[in-house]
Amino acid sequence: MVRRAGGRSQSRFDHPVEEELLRAEEAAALLGVKRATLYTYVSRGLVRCVPEKGTKENRYLRADVERLKTRHDARAGHAAVASGALRWGEPVIDSSVSRISEEGLSYRGHDAVELATQGHRFEDVAELLWTGHLPLESTTWPAPEAPQSSLTPTSLAAMLPRDTPPLSSLAALVPLLAASDAGRFAAPVEQDMLRARRLIRHLGAWVCVAQAPGRVSRALKEPTVADSLATAWDAKPKRTAELINLALVLCADHELNTSTFAARVTASSGADLYACISAALAAISGHRHGGACDRVEALIAEVGRPERAAQVVHGRLRRGEAVTGFGHRLYLKGDPRTPPLVAAALSVKPEAPKVRVARAVMDTMRDAGHPPPSLDWGLVMLADALGLPSGAATVLFSLGRTAGWVAHVLEQREQGHLLRPRARYVEAPAR
Repeated sequence: MVRRAGGRSQSRFDHPVEEELLRAEEAAALLGVKRATLYTYVSRGLVRCVPEKGTKENRYLRADVERLKTRHDARAGHAAVASGALRWGEPVIDSSVSRISEEGLSYRGHDAVELATQGHRFEDVAELLWTGHLPLESTTWPAPEAPQSSLTPTSLAAMLPRDTPPLSSLAALVPLLAASDAGRFAAPVEQDMLRARRLIRHLGAWVCVAQAPGRVSRALKEPTVADSLATAWDAKPKRTAELINLALVLCADHELNTSTFAARVTASSGADLYACISAALAAISGHRHGGACDRVEALIAEVGRPERAAQVVHGRLRRGEAVTGFGHRLYLKGDPRTPPLVAAALSVKPEAPKVRVARAVMDTMRDAGHPPPSLDWGLVMLADALGLPSGAATVLFSLGRTAGWVAHVLEQREQGHLLRPRARYVEAPAR
């Protein structure tokens, strides 16, 4: 959340974090510049400011000031840069997988939104991320064979409570699949790409294992990951697989987000592909990452009816609480991945009650001058439009991102170095 004098307001970012607002003299002092220079940074878009109600002054986001200071401190040596680099700081790893810029998001030089809206299969986009080449014809990943072990959908369902969230089911599945794959260690690139295709196909089919293990075998026989998900969730709308594919492509990669970084760190240790994916799934389960979709679901449930949207939203803002799912730190003009998801959700007829609620909340936030909705909001709206179960939006996010995780694992292995940041020792305060 953005912390103001006398209270707090909603998050301006994708995943709410507490942010301080500095007075002009504080921001200038932190940067070691004059106030006139600070105003120049603001005019260039390097530091954002927020009007302070009741005054003619602005307040400046500490996160922006610290990030700019990190860049200036590069002249002072490695330690100064490293101390701030891991907190939304400067890039610490060279990567050719995806790029976030003022123009939007691109995968290996291809516009991500265009890939999604032009109907490219998720499998094709995964191959693009892994190899750098977009297949000229649609790629079909063969249905995976059953694991060479006693692992069955029924046996795994027996170990899981029936109300297990789908992401937790997938997190339980991955190490079990690993245990039945003796050739997973130090595998050549081509073998690991085959392994990745099988693993992702399994994840798309086993997503329902805790609630409906009988659907897993049918889902595994479907031709695409999107079709597998539609079957696993027993979704009824005719365009379900098409719209799920759209979501998967839009989620396929997003530079060095937390889960991707976790996968790369694990890969740098020499761990096998399953271990890297397990690390990423663990990271994405956190409430500041993939868990943001769960908070959007909870907000829509709290609102309940479209006519209550303004009451709930303004009540939250008055209490200094976050309205989850609006704004993104990397997209000051709005997350380009969200409009296609919202449009897809609104295209499903009849319009689901939860979609009407979501639309009312979006209208309320827009009319109040707040940032556009983030990817999490679009995913939840689409899942609700298709009648998917609770937790499905987080799975769309996570399963789509597996393509990027694999690409970064392969890239990290090619780079060959161990990711091992240094700590700068500081005296801990007395407890």
